[in-house]
Amino acid sequence: MLSVLPAAAQQAAGGAAPAGTPPPEDTDRTGDAADGGTAAAPAPPERASRAPRLGPVTNLPMPRFVSLKAREGNVRRGPSLSHRIDWVFTRKDMPLQITAEYGHWRRVQDRDGVGGWVHYSLLSGVRTVLIEADQAPMLDRPEPDAAITAIAERGVVARLEECLPDWCRLEAGGYDGWVRRDAFWGIGANELPE
Repeated sequence: MLSVLPAAAQQAAGGAAPAGTPPPEDTDRTGDAADGGTAAAPAPPERASRAPRLGPVTNLPMPRFVSLKAREGNVRRGPSLSHRIDWVFTRKDMPLQITAEYGHWRRVQDRDGVGGWVHYSLLSGVRTVLIEADQAPMLDRPEPDAAITAIAERGVVARLEECLPDWCRLEAGGYDGWVRRDAFWGIGANELPE
């Protein structure tokens, strides 16, 4: 079961980490800094002369994160209706990463790298993230010793509100709070969305 529980309910169930305890590390995370995973070594600093890669259709940064607008989205082998459907995404608001553009089509992938081409009308610019930690405390301030307002469990999709270098404010299930960036997927390693 995927849920966001108020801190009081978690404490009553014995599932809350005490205030001041950092969220548990997720040792199953893999990937690199470009796709929101953890990198084996820190990325070299960006040079001022290096321009970000932009999509040929939208002129927006690539790769970038979006969410699934529809309750169901066909994922095709290529960028047209004549291509075979390989997957069907069935989770509204699921975060996805756009890796390529072609006309009205976007090549996307989910956290597990599964994906293909979807029509742009199925996507939204509303930013969401997927909780990866077993339990991610949502804190009232972006500090490790802040009060816990709720606990988001693994698999919860939360709306991304704002970010600092190590923390992001998320909203899920009517609760909001600050969560460490290493507890979820759906944001670039050095990205600071507004």
